[in-house]
This record gives sequence, C-alpha cells and structure tokens, in this order.
Amino acid sequence: MYAIIADGGRQYRVEEGQELEVDYRDLHEGDELQFDRVLAVNGDEGLMLGKPVVDGASVTAEVLGVEFGKKLTVQKLRRRKNFRRRTGHRQMYTKVRINKIEAS
Repeated sequence: MYAIIADGGRQYRVEEGQELEVDYRDLHEGDELQFDRVLAVNGDEGLMLGKPVVDGASVTAEVLGVEFGKKLTVQKLRRRKNFRRRTGHRQMYTKVRINKIEAS
C-alpha cells in the first residue's frame, strides 16, 4: 500500500515504515505529524485518485528529529571590481517515519 502526498509544494510517494525528509517544522522527537493532502492511495481496493485530494484519507508520521541537508556554497563575483564573497547554506529538514496510511 502506498500513497502520494503533497507537502511544501512537493509530492512524495510514501509507504508504511518509510523514512523521509520534509520541510522543517518546529516539532520535537516522538511527536506525530498528520498529512491531510493525500492525492492518491493504492491499496487493497485498488487505486483511488483525488480530485484534487482523496476524501477522508490521511497519512500519519512520527517525527524522528531534525537534520541538515548538504552544504551549498554561494559565491559572488563582480569582475574587475575586486569583489568576492563566499558563503554557505545548510537547509534544515524534519525527518519523519510513515506509520499509517488511512483511506476511507
């Protein structure tokens, strides 16, 4: 059984027990997170597509903690002006484990 959820402008294909990184949320480890924008569910009854979301469907996840993404380097340069800047950025993510996919 799998579901396709929309979160933070992106779509994820999730299954029970899967771990994934979503946009940062100020939640503590062990908290529950509910995704209500379920676009499709494939289970025993077959594939159910939403228009745009499946009515009564939800995905429940457990928060595992906060993680940082890989380091991105930002370099700025203006030619012939002796201007050089180099900074970095690491995006914060919330790591979750999918516990239950419900479709009614």
